[in-house]
Amino acid sequence: MSVKAVAIYTFLSENKEEITIQENEEVVIFDENSVDGWFQGENSRGERGLFPASYVKINRTRSNSSVTDCSISPAGSLANDSSYLPPTPNTSFNSVQIYDEDDYDDWDDWDDRSTVVDDADNSRGPGANGHAYQAQMFNNPNVKYRSKLVSGPDSISSTRKCCMVGRNLNRFSSFVRSGVEAFVLGDVPMMAKIAESYTIEMGTLGPQWEDNPQPFTCSIEDPTKQTKFKGIKTYISYRVTPSHTGHPVYRRYKHFDWLYNRLLHKFTVISVPHLPEKQATGRFEEDFIEKRKRRLILWMNHMTSHPVLSQYEGFEHFLMRTDDKQWKLGKRRAEKDEMVGAHFMLTLQIPTEHQDLQDVEERVDNFRSFAKKMDDSVMQLTHVATELVRKHLGGFRKEFQRLGNSFQSISQAFSLDPPYRSDTLNNAISHTGRTYENIGEMFAEQPKYDLFHMLDKLSLYQGLLANFPDIIHLQKGAFAKVKESQRMSDEGKMDQAEADGIRKRCRTVGFALQAEMSHFHQRREVDFKDMMQAYLREQIDFYQQIVQQLERTLRMYDCF
Repeated sequence: MSVKAVAIYTFLSENKEEITIQENEEVVIFDENSVDGWFQGENSRGERGLFPASYVKINRTRSNSSVTDCSISPAGSLANDSSYLPPTPNTSFNSVQIYDEDDYDDWDDWDDRSTVVDDADNSRGPGANGHAYQAQMFNNPNVKYRSKLVSGPDSISSTRKCCMVGRNLNRFSSFVRSGVEAFVLGDVPMMAKIAESYTIEMGTLGPQWEDNPQPFTCSIEDPTKQTKFKGIKTYISYRVTPSHTGHPVYRRYKHFDWLYNRLLHKFTVISVPHLPEKQATGRFEEDFIEKRKRRLILWMNHMTSHPVLSQYEGFEHFLMRTDDKQWKLGKRRAEKDEMVGAHFMLTLQIPTEHQDLQDVEERVDNFRSFAKKMDDSVMQLTHVATELVRKHLGGFRKEFQRLGNSFQSISQAFSLDPPYRSDTLNNAISHTGRTYENIGEMFAEQPKYDLFHMLDKLSLYQGLLANFPDIIHLQKGAFAKVKESQRMSDEGKMDQAEADGIRKRCRTVGFALQAEMSHFHQRREVDFKDMMQAYLREQIDFYQQIVQQLERTLRMYDCF
């Protein structure tokens, strides 16, 4: 049954099976049952095809208001900004996903049983940065639980001192789901032994992550189409080679996806870059494979450059294990990691320097304004670059071909009256026509050398920026708890030691966020400098080639 819907985000089609929809555009959905997160329908221009289910909101009558809406807001949209183009529904932090060749795998060649550790309250949905809600209580001998003060019903003063800071009523808030609220309030179990540690140090511009003492890079090459089950199953394998070992491992997209989800699960206050999108159709086409490889390279570069992510044991396991048995053991160990989400905060070693919480809050507010503006600007440049690619592939090529054909027509006309025909002139004009036809083809080929790489980098930063609203929300929630606890202490409803503990744990959250902000700025300067230099070099080389062809053509007119 067809239903009407309204697009809440703009979606630009990338292949012939998809259609473009604009924000606020009315569309018709042919069937409300989405297929792998995609609807089939028709836009207002009469075009029919696929578009993401999470990009539209189905019009519901009042009588059907209790029906679950098919619209799913992407995690991390910046201040509900309607101009933000969210990740397509195939990215792993959305609730509906597109399945590509790896998703149908029964994992028989990778693991013999499912070992993903689900939280007891995982039904609350993804949290900050795509994290699942972290259950706070574990039956583990290495866990020390914080004791609760218990007061008798006849002890008024004791009751006042034991009054607890109120929990957030919105249990779907990322502040709650991520477990950071419980950490700030001191409800996270203290581990008897913490094997890992990440240090935050004071830099010239503020807190920053301590560098990885053993930095490395990693290459991704040679995407190869492979089969199993006598050709029934087909997939793409990538050769991944870390610089510090020099030994290649071969990974499929599902392996990257597994690592990505472990990162989301563990690192609450870090902006984990989004993986390249999946695709409903054409996943074995050469252009798609090349695009995915380019974006996996950018993803890997960000991973290896991050002082914390690059030291994650699960990442090391991903890069080094080649033996199937060792792979399975390491995979299960990573999935049983207890230092995830709120517990990750226990691994942080923060500076001893004092930071005024109001100054930290102001700095976070400034970064939030910056991130919002950068997100808008990145989206604008993405739209402009995408439109320019279309012109290169279509409009520019056609216009130069039309100009070339017109010159060829002139040359043919001049040759029709033999007594007055000038072969030298006719050949020069005909060559001019062929030159402009060739220039049209050059325009069609040029995006693969510059604009595609720019769009890849912009896509990476769209994902990074999309994570920050939820991460910043964690700090805002922590600030609120500090203020509330101090007010209760001033009113005699809470011990000052309890309020000081909340303030101390809030400092940990604040230092972590500032360190992540600092790393983002450091990488932004490097990445955008490289992006702009590469684009300008390719543009210069492109137009120099055009100039050379035009100069050769011009010299042909000097021969008579």
